[in-house]
Amino acid sequence: MGDRKRYCSCSSTLGFSGPLPLFSFFTFLCLHVSAAAAAAGNPRLPLNSTQESIMRDLSRSVGSAGWNTTVSNPCLWRGIGCSPSNSSSFSVVTEVDLSGCSISNPTLFASLCSLDTLQSLDLSKNYFADLTDHFSRCPMTAGLRVLNFSSNRLVGRLSDLSDFSRLEVLDLSFNSITGTVTTQLSVMPRLRSLNLSSNHLVGAVPLRMPSSMEELVLSRNSFNDSIPSSLFSYSNLTLLDLSQNSLTGDVVDEFRKLPKLRTLILSGNNLTGTIPASLSSVMTLTRFAANQNNFTGSIPSGITKHVKMLDLSYNGLSGEIPSDLLAPVGLETVDLSSNYLQGPIPRNLSSNLYRLRLGDNKLNGTIPDTIGDALALAYLELDNNHLTGNISSELGRCRNLSLLNLASNNLQGQVPDAISNLDKLVVLKLQMNNLRGSIPSTFSDLTNLSTLNLSLNSFTGEIPMGIFNLPKLSNLNFQGNKISGAIPVSVSSLQSLIELNLANNSLTGTIPKMPTSLSTVLNLSHNHLSGSIPSNIGVLKDLEILDLSYNNLSGPVPSSLEGLQSLTQLVLSYNHLSGSLPAFRSSVTVDSSGNPDLTDDRENSNDAPTSGKTRTHTVVIIVAIVSSLVGLCLLAAIIMLALSKRIYRVEDEGPSTEVGVCQVIDGHFITMSSVHTSGIDFTYAMKAVSNPNNIFLKTRFCTYYKAMMPNGSIYSVKKLDWSDKIFQVGSQEKFGHELEVLGKLSNSSVMVPLAYVLTEDNAYLLYEYVYKGTVFDLLHDGRSHVLDWTSRYSIALGVAQGLTFLHGRTQPVLLLDLSTRTIHLKSTNEPQIGDIELYKIIDPSKSSGSLSTIAGTVGYIPP
Repeated sequence: MGDRKRYCSCSSTLGFSGPLPLFSFFTFLCLHVSAAAAAAGNPRLPLNSTQESIMRDLSRSVGSAGWNTTVSNPCLWRGIGCSPSNSSSFSVVTEVDLSGCSISNPTLFASLCSLDTLQSLDLSKNYFADLTDHFSRCPMTAGLRVLNFSSNRLVGRLSDLSDFSRLEVLDLSFNSITGTVTTQLSVMPRLRSLNLSSNHLVGAVPLRMPSSMEELVLSRNSFNDSIPSSLFSYSNLTLLDLSQNSLTGDVVDEFRKLPKLRTLILSGNNLTGTIPASLSSVMTLTRFAANQNNFTGSIPSGITKHVKMLDLSYNGLSGEIPSDLLAPVGLETVDLSSNYLQGPIPRNLSSNLYRLRLGDNKLNGTIPDTIGDALALAYLELDNNHLTGNISSELGRCRNLSLLNLASNNLQGQVPDAISNLDKLVVLKLQMNNLRGSIPSTFSDLTNLSTLNLSLNSFTGEIPMGIFNLPKLSNLNFQGNKISGAIPVSVSSLQSLIELNLANNSLTGTIPKMPTSLSTVLNLSHNHLSGSIPSNIGVLKDLEILDLSYNNLSGPVPSSLEGLQSLTQLVLSYNHLSGSLPAFRSSVTVDSSGNPDLTDDRENSNDAPTSGKTRTHTVVIIVAIVSSLVGLCLLAAIIMLALSKRIYRVEDEGPSTEVGVCQVIDGHFITMSSVHTSGIDFTYAMKAVSNPNNIFLKTRFCTYYKAMMPNGSIYSVKKLDWSDKIFQVGSQEKFGHELEVLGKLSNSSVMVPLAYVLTEDNAYLLYEYVYKGTVFDLLHDGRSHVLDWTSRYSIALGVAQGLTFLHGRTQPVLLLDLSTRTIHLKSTNEPQIGDIELYKIIDPSKSSGSLSTIAGTVGYIPP
């Protein structure tokens, strides 16, 4: 072996679609070949005349790969690797990487098959639909060691692979291969790494594989039956990923026969029985994920002896958490949420524990004072348990905490001042406990805080002035306490605040000026506020819900409230208001009952009941009718009447303004178009979402950012908080899979993602930027003449066609909020429906926010 030169392929991502160990193997292989080659000779040795001619022919077939063919030596072309020949002073081609080049022309295989020295071939992210025919009677296959055909359009059954006798690495993931896997793998005796994930394979997990198998990835298919016991005879396995299938039955407890196993992923199946105790004897095991199954019984002791990452969430596990489970020094993340675990939280905690999720169980006792030993802890979720006692002041030692969720327990006493030591804290949720005393004034030291929820406790005293100096605070909820005094006038300085809920307290005084950033909820109901409704509330153009009911407000309702363009619900009931009610749009639900001196002079007022209960009942009836009669005429009427009703926003678990560029876990292209794969840069996308000035749209469930790429192209980046429990997928793997499915929707009237990025807590979906904005923009930005009746009809027709397409999908799709804000316009005649999600990943009962109904307006819910 001699020198070789390695260049980048057509497109790149920050992440890798397959599991990390598989990627590591590719990296090792490339580095090993490079290191061996570098010791032998000159990387600029020319090819012999035969191979140079082959490469010139290949360049004509490829075309779009962007090769600079003016460079005389093909070994210096991008994606080409060469090594010196053992028998001459020439180089030979050993590696071809044409990943993401949007190739569909099969003529290149004639050239590739002539490269009998080829060892590694990467044709991933292209448009090839067949494997067998292209490689029939192909001399190159006999020496090939690495073949990556992932993310193409392969269909039909798994091909005959008998010609690839020396193949060591095979990746056919993200295709549409069907049928069963039986004897196809046994013809490759050297195969060490196999990735068949994200296809449509059925039947049993393959029983006949080469004994050399080290990495087996079969995730995201439809394999059924139980995990075969013969799988435990492959003693060289280091990676086994069977997640997101339909596997059933108990898991055989024979993992001691897999002494080299490092990663075991069984998530998203229908496995039953107990967690295998023999896993504790596998000294190499670093990751074990079995979430979203039907495992029962207790958690075996010693299972985390060697494991760094453990995920057993969303199962039926019971009993106590073993006392040694959280103690191993190498342990980093543990997720046991949504089980039936009881008893206390173990006292022995690893100092390297980074994420601990124990929410939605039946844990009792107190928060152990040893919690302060977990110095690396960044995410702590103990919500929805039966914990009692005080909040331990030892939490103040966990200086790396960014999320602390202790909601829905039976905690009591005061919030310790030590919480204010957590200067990295972004989310603090203490709602639905029995906490009392005053709200700590030292909360003003939490300068990174974005979400603060102390609702439904027994806090007293006044709101500390310093809280309204927190520069990144976006969600503030003190509802249902015993807080008194006036609302500090400094509330107007919270320029990141989008939701403020101070309802059900004993606040007095007048309503101060509110920050213009409020865009979802302003709820000051059930207090003792007096004076008039400030006219400056009318500047809150993005506010959706305003509730001032059950106070002592007097005087007229300011006409400026008519300027609340996003308003969907206005509640003014049971005050002392007088005069005439302004003429709000018909899309605004108004409740002004209990104000005897307030008259409603709006048109058709006799037909428009002011009772909140009657109006709510009417809306429910309308939603039911529209959901069951999805038809063109009704939809056309709805769209032309400017749908804009909205409801409460799902509460984010992450910040609305980022401290820095998000840490990328996985960046992946869904589209195969070279226009987008070459234009999208994930680093630039993450920089864009770290700057709140790039926000151009907020809808019911997400935020849109404008991102400019290095080549000048612009994309929309939609942010989802995938860790919110409304999204019931439970793992990055499954969430990514659902995004892949979403990206395969093909209809000109439906927005589909081109790529996605997963970080610790959020998913970011990248779309083509829609320069015309939304229907709401055109109707309310003072240029309504642009949207004439012909355009309105075209929009209504396009939306109806989009809904008809969604209705016909075999995999149900949920349109969370159909409104003028979620209908994007490529032009005034080309609408696209946004904010669609897959129905099976939505669980409204698990929302961690204030979700009160799943259809935000006249949404689309599958039958």
